[in-house]
Amino acid sequence: MGHVDVNSVSFTLPDGRPLLGGVSLRVGEGAKVALVGPNGAGKTTLTRIVSGDLAAHEGAVTRSGGLGVMRQFVGQVRDESTVRDLLVSVAPERLRRAATEVDRTELLMMERDSEADQMAYATALVEWGEAGGYEQETLWDKVTTASLGVPYERAQWRKVTTLSGGEQKRLVLEALLRGPEEVLLLDEPDNYLDVPAKRWLEEALVASPKTVLFISHDRELLDRVATRVATLEPGAAGAGLWVHPGRFATYAQAREDRMSRLEELRRRWDEEHAKLKALVLMYKTKAAYNDGLASRYQAAQTRLAKFEQAGPPEETPQTQKVRMRLAGGRTAKRAVVATGLELTGLMKPFDLEVWYGERVAVLGSNGSGKSHFLRLLAAGGSDPEPEHRPVGDVAPTPVEHTGVVRLGSRVRPGWFAQTHEHPTLLGRTLLEVLHRGDEHRAGKPREEAARALDRYELARSGEQRFESLSGGQQARFQILLLELSGATMLLLDEPTDNLDLQSAEALEEGLERFDGTVVAVTHDRWFARGFDRFLVFGSDGRVYESDEPVWDESRVVRRR
Repeated sequence: MGHVDVNSVSFTLPDGRPLLGGVSLRVGEGAKVALVGPNGAGKTTLTRIVSGDLAAHEGAVTRSGGLGVMRQFVGQVRDESTVRDLLVSVAPERLRRAATEVDRTELLMMERDSEADQMAYATALVEWGEAGGYEQETLWDKVTTASLGVPYERAQWRKVTTLSGGEQKRLVLEALLRGPEEVLLLDEPDNYLDVPAKRWLEEALVASPKTVLFISHDRELLDRVATRVATLEPGAAGAGLWVHPGRFATYAQAREDRMSRLEELRRRWDEEHAKLKALVLMYKTKAAYNDGLASRYQAAQTRLAKFEQAGPPEETPQTQKVRMRLAGGRTAKRAVVATGLELTGLMKPFDLEVWYGERVAVLGSNGSGKSHFLRLLAAGGSDPEPEHRPVGDVAPTPVEHTGVVRLGSRVRPGWFAQTHEHPTLLGRTLLEVLHRGDEHRAGKPREEAARALDRYELARSGEQRFESLSGGQQARFQILLLELSGATMLLLDEPTDNLDLQSAEALEEGLERFDGTVVAVTHDRWFARGFDRFLVFGSDGRVYESDEPVWDESRVVRRR
């Protein structure tokens, strides 16, 4: 059984800003510890330090047991790598080295086939066997069968780009949970997973004897899995870390109680400090006329010096306050009307009416067509009028369909895309984007733009380019652009996937005040509680409505 000890770790960004300030954390044998905190607080940086990808500027990390790592990019792989490459990337280090050497010598054999190349290839194969490569391939056969439904022999050369984000995640999670490593480091393992897969992950983590440190924003998963919750709290000297020793169900109240206690301790310290300073000043004044009070003046000075040397109590952490002002506007009573709508090759025909002001959650498994439906609405429907052009910077790609879907008058769709692919934002700073505006959104003076960023806790990132932001910061900026663009119908595709806990709550509050219609694709069970209609894309190809969220729909049965 393994463990992880993080001891007084500090890390400073290249621009000189302290990111982590003396962070300490122990993840004991078999513990399941969740790492939470605002986007940009340094969660991924801390996990990279634990994994050895980054070196801490101060402090040290010690651990026992082998370490298996799921990095944040899993689920977003867009290169030419294969399923085998992805599995090798999360295998034990000796296996990774052996696989690299087998690939290198095999390529030389194909290119030159000299006697030296043949010997090198034979040596590489011996090392692959001694490292446990053939046993690992047997394990990978179980992994691909469980996650993709096909044996490793058929799956290994398949390109990762042919897998959905959820399939990429499930593949790596199966490999790590079945693998030999005793300590797992998982960066947002639930992103891209549908609810049946999330439930599988929750049960697998709870049942696993492995020690797990994981980052997640899914409140249901945190509640089910985490035995402790570690919170990174940003501060002027870098983020500190507070550990709630209980489960997530008691986290919010414990954090509120802690904040109140720290504020009370600081208030008492300030009062005592003021009293001691007043006492010193009084004795100083009196000692000037009465030599007999000089000793009392000296004693008061000493007492004040000792009090100040001991220092104030722990500083109350900076709390993130994201304030979203999603305005919307009045539209026709019927915001969306679909008649005989069939998403070609995805779902059977269905009819639908969405009324102004409704909150509709679109549920179903990955690959069922939910995002295609949202993209069709984002494009303005089947034959959009000019007023139905999307307000965002990305033109949705066409969606093949039969039947008709139309938007009501004055409905302006604002689309939050799951992939965060925004080519028009690349290479530009946030202040620049807001300052220049676009055809849907008026430009803002820099001071006004900075105030808008501050409401979304992005003021410190105003001079950063969009692509350099964390996933959660990009998500918040996307929502800000929707706020400023005059959308009257919000189309949200997995909006909470990358949002931290406070930002997700701010979004929920913003949607409550939004004067318009909301249609959201989500696998977030906590977030879905705020919706009043549920459109379910079923495993049999039907689209139907439910009064309650339906989370147990399996993958749609179709030829693959």
